[in-house]
Amino acid sequence: MLTRLFRMHGLLVASHPWEVIVGTVTLTICMMSMNMFTGNDQICGWNFDCPKTEEQILSSDIIILTITRCIAIVYIYFQFQNLRQLGSKYILGIAGLFTIFSSFVFSTVVIHFLDKELTGLNEALPFFLLLIDLSKACALAKFALSSSSQDEVRENIARGMAVLGPAFTLDALVECLVIGVGTMSGVRQLEIMCCFGCMSVLANYFVFMTFFPACVSLVLELSRDSQEGHPIWQLSHFSRVMEEEEDNKPNPVSQRVKMIMSLGLVMVHAHSRWIAEPLSINTRVGVPQVGMELDHLLPRRIEPERPLWHFYLTRMLTMDIEQVICLALALLLAVKYIFFEQTEMESTLSLKNPITMSAPALTPWRPAETCCRKEPCPPRALAPPAPSAAAPAPANKAERDEVIRPLSSPAAEPWPKSFFVAGDEEEEHKSETDQPSLPPMPRELNECVAIINNPELGARFLSDAEVVRLVNSKHIPAYKLEAMMEKPERGVAIRRQMISAKLPSPSALSTLPYTDYDYSKVIGTCCENVIGYIPVPVGVAGPLHLDGKQFQVPMATTEGCLVASTNRGCRAIALGGGANCRILADSMTRGPVVRLPSACHAAEVKAWLESTDGFQAVKEAFDNTSRFARLQKLLVGLAGRNLYIRFHSKTGDAMGMNMISKGTEQALSTLQQHFPELQVIAVSGNYCTDKKPAAINWIEGRGKSAVCEATIPAKVVREVLKTSTAALVEVNISKNLVGSAMAGSIGGFNAHAANLVAAIYIACGQDPAQSVGSSNCITLMEASGPTGEDLYITCTMPSIELGTVGGGTSLPPQQACLQMLGVQGASQDCPGDNARQLARVVCATVLAGELSLMSALAAGHLVKSHMTHNRSKVNLQETPGTCTKKAS
Repeated sequence: MLTRLFRMHGLLVASHPWEVIVGTVTLTICMMSMNMFTGNDQICGWNFDCPKTEEQILSSDIIILTITRCIAIVYIYFQFQNLRQLGSKYILGIAGLFTIFSSFVFSTVVIHFLDKELTGLNEALPFFLLLIDLSKACALAKFALSSSSQDEVRENIARGMAVLGPAFTLDALVECLVIGVGTMSGVRQLEIMCCFGCMSVLANYFVFMTFFPACVSLVLELSRDSQEGHPIWQLSHFSRVMEEEEDNKPNPVSQRVKMIMSLGLVMVHAHSRWIAEPLSINTRVGVPQVGMELDHLLPRRIEPERPLWHFYLTRMLTMDIEQVICLALALLLAVKYIFFEQTEMESTLSLKNPITMSAPALTPWRPAETCCRKEPCPPRALAPPAPSAAAPAPANKAERDEVIRPLSSPAAEPWPKSFFVAGDEEEEHKSETDQPSLPPMPRELNECVAIINNPELGARFLSDAEVVRLVNSKHIPAYKLEAMMEKPERGVAIRRQMISAKLPSPSALSTLPYTDYDYSKVIGTCCENVIGYIPVPVGVAGPLHLDGKQFQVPMATTEGCLVASTNRGCRAIALGGGANCRILADSMTRGPVVRLPSACHAAEVKAWLESTDGFQAVKEAFDNTSRFARLQKLLVGLAGRNLYIRFHSKTGDAMGMNMISKGTEQALSTLQQHFPELQVIAVSGNYCTDKKPAAINWIEGRGKSAVCEATIPAKVVREVLKTSTAALVEVNISKNLVGSAMAGSIGGFNAHAANLVAAIYIACGQDPAQSVGSSNCITLMEASGPTGEDLYITCTMPSIELGTVGGGTSLPPQQACLQMLGVQGASQDCPGDNARQLARVVCATVLAGELSLMSALAAGHLVKSHMTHNRSKVNLQETPGTCTKKAS
């Protein structure tokens, strides 16, 4: 409940930054104006003579107060120094903004309560600086900086507020109650100090909950790239900030302890106030008499001898020794931070990390002199360059402090211009551990082997040439390069160098990208011997109206007209009231082959498996292997003494081949216990059938079996699809039904279902090879409606093999496409719901594609549209029947 409340509060503040900022500033100004109107205009020492009672000022108090001020200054300095290590000027600016405005609010509160006595503010500020908390503010800023759009900024601020708000609120409450105990001590100096502490905590909390998130949202909105609208604040090392902050949520036990402690402190405060109240009333009886005796101590108005500004200037110039010490310390730290901190950082990096200041020896994929994400055209020499080859340093401090900037786009660059670089040269090449300096020439093989086998040294102490030498000498397996290097990307780069030298064209890989990719999600999961990745265009078709919802369908394809055609089909479906889809069955299959001594013995095993007792024994063994795998049925086929057992099982939101294979192995082990003479030939006997055309998938189904329907009004058929219902029905019968039967097709009674299935599969991280069986589809069309001019169309797909967890769905780009459809990851409510929803979207998208393509065929527009959108116009202009150099 509290989390949802803070999330709503964060979203409100981030969505209306101007209103919140203006409201907060207005409230602060109102507090000042209330004090100005309700207070008096008596300024002691200028126009009023204010006699004071003599108070004994101990030197120990002055020393303690001076030490407190110095500690507060040093504490703030180290906080900003830690923030600077993050490498973001936005974090620094936001933290500074938070500190300045918080101190302004705090000072306003102090002046208001002290009735314009500025001497109290001098004592209060050290406690404010000691109690101000920049960590929570910077954590919230990290949430915002990890966004890629302004809408994501608001959403991430709301999420950050939901994570940080409850803990920060409880911490502020406990701090106020603990510090507030000092206000009941009876010692006036301690009471004033504790009062200042409570004011500091409240001011910090007030700014964090209102002004700060609004400013973060507004600053990031105003800092967008004015030319292309791209966000220029996103930092690469904040990409997982959501997960990190979620993992760093406060311990529930400590939260409960804080709540119990705060309740106890509330009781202490209440008890003390209720007991002290009668005593204070009784002591007020003699106040008038005492007041009469102290009339001579009241202030008297005098004529000012000098202007007000001169009075305050004189007061500031005549400082005490402790004030001089504090001011000198603050100025020294400020000068060190502004002018020397960056120089020290650069000199340290230049000594410990030669990569940042020299031509790249260990990182050929990221040239330091250009600081941009591009491919080196010819592969560079394997030997490391001399240390004297230094890259030019940034020209000025503005360039050096620049953290996020768009890449320059020279005309000669063939790669996309939408890439952004986070950080300068130092930030880009900074690794978790400092890079050592390397010798200019490769070392001996024995020395390199000793370095790679030393756990305290490792690959980062070797040059690329030395690593290649170790690979060629079999000391490093070539397939383990990513795991052996300090960064997987370096392993990919070294493998590219080795492969390029063996290719007919050494520069063949120059246009195959490999940088700026999270290979940790690939290693051991998706691919081996990686040399890069293929960027495939992703289009969107929609909105697809399905079951009362709207979907924007991502499609990764290089076939022109496919997305546009599907988009037209989606529009026709929407104008007809939308499509409806149902899942008919949900079970992945695995079909092992086993062998028995004889055909008769095999028949006995078949009969036992089809019996109730046999099925229950196998099911119990199968179901114990997974939380989600549940055996539904067995389909047993016999060929001689070979037995083919087709296991049907639910697999949750996973496609489930690994899950069901594990269960199948366990079930076969149980089967061998009942029939010791049974021999397992293969866990997959092609009776599944996986990634091959098969009638068993068309008849029995595999994965998700779905059917989708829609009714298209006659007007939409004429105006949007540019044809008639009668023509569509005729073409469908002649092409999809009779034509496919003439070809002996299995499950191919459609126009181009595989086109849509493959495009969605590639975009959403599915196995593209499974589009073979998943594109089994029969498309039926018939006339409907009162006049028989409306079109009723259905697509039945019995074997859609997909999942929303595992495999390629773990890669961030594919996860983004799944998030577009609202099916990323496992369903939290009902296991398998996300995968079934994705299957419904696939089936409905196939229906939209079928509708549009069949209409183009019926109207004779297919060739014309493809010639316009899917073929080079240069070739179209050539004379028919001739073969030119360009056309060839």
